[in-house]
Amino acid sequence: MSDSLSTDVLIVGGGVAGLWLNARLRRLGYSTLLVDKGVLGGGQSVKSQGIIHGGTKYALSGALTGASEAIADMPRRWREALAGNGELDLSDVRLLSDAHYLWSPGTLSGNLTSFFASKAVRSRVDQVKGSELPPALQDSRFKGKVYRLGELVLDVPSLIQRLAELSGPGLLKAERIEPLRKNGELTGLVVDGRSIRAQRIVLTAGAGNAELLNALGLAQPAMQKRPLHMVIIKAPTLKPLYAHCLGGGSKPRITVTSHPAEDGEWVWYLGGDLAEAGGVARDEAAQIAAAKTELAELLPWIDLSAAKWATLRIDRAEPAQSALARPDNAFLAEQGRLLVGWPTKLALSPDFADRVEAALVRDGIQPQPLAPLPELPRPAITRPFWEGLV
Repeated sequence: MSDSLSTDVLIVGGGVAGLWLNARLRRLGYSTLLVDKGVLGGGQSVKSQGIIHGGTKYALSGALTGASEAIADMPRRWREALAGNGELDLSDVRLLSDAHYLWSPGTLSGNLTSFFASKAVRSRVDQVKGSELPPALQDSRFKGKVYRLGELVLDVPSLIQRLAELSGPGLLKAERIEPLRKNGELTGLVVDGRSIRAQRIVLTAGAGNAELLNALGLAQPAMQKRPLHMVIIKAPTLKPLYAHCLGGGSKPRITVTSHPAEDGEWVWYLGGDLAEAGGVARDEAAQIAAAKTELAELLPWIDLSAAKWATLRIDRAEPAQSALARPDNAFLAEQGRLLVGWPTKLALSPDFADRVEAALVRDGIQPQPLAPLPELPRPAITRPFWEGLV
């Protein structure tokens, strides 16, 4: 593959952030090419819980934080896209739930009432009862309080499928990626021996950014990884639940999302504090035992005797922060033609695209008249995270 190509923007990394950026730039008239060494969405994207956060969970300490304000507009932008009248047409993407919930066990109900009465979050939530409760909580033994958050939960595999469709012919499967330089300046990349020149190169490969930066001889921007140890449950007795369970601290005790398996059963995916540092330190058996204990205490009416259990380790890749703190916004660094970024959270993919677009506009990067792309080997699309595990 010795022939060369030219494009306006060359994107490396086919997670949701890279695919969203690719579709946005194409809609603006830019020629783009997205390169991926694996399967589309196969890294952090498909392993996310699919929640389009509006920031309420970040305000559990009782006040709105930088994170909650930065992310507050994301549900609106995603809703418009899902309705087909936003910055992208995502009307074919499957919506698992049009709301996420926050619930408290009976012992903490008073705390939750005062928290949601605070001015900080009053406009973002509504209390629900009776038949309005999530199906999994509609039991006479449930004594807690439940609040509805205006946050969506998406079927991430269908999102990745749709974003890949919006990429048109501009997807390329890669095995080897090397720098392309002219007079010492990075002008593009060499992908499996084929030179690809671009006005701008954007790295949005999540954890893969570190390897790509190393191949380019760059040490900055530095990357951090914050690990998680998620729990997967599949059982015929499970009903849909999309909720954070309030714990005693600033993070949800557990966060549950529900995903439909092909056989009609539901898969529950558990994150939250369960999956954080304590969960990361546990091996698979101990993490499953911890999850069983939590669910037996919080949802004792659900029969899990026939459940299948598994765990999944994830490294959240982000720009390095002091003390491994969670970044508040999407991140973008620039060095000549090279832009390097992390969305830091699925919901912030539009924010990441905003930052790239602003950099292009500021630098006067305009679409150029270029020859159409030839037929290229396309990367495959990821399968659901639980396949092969439960």
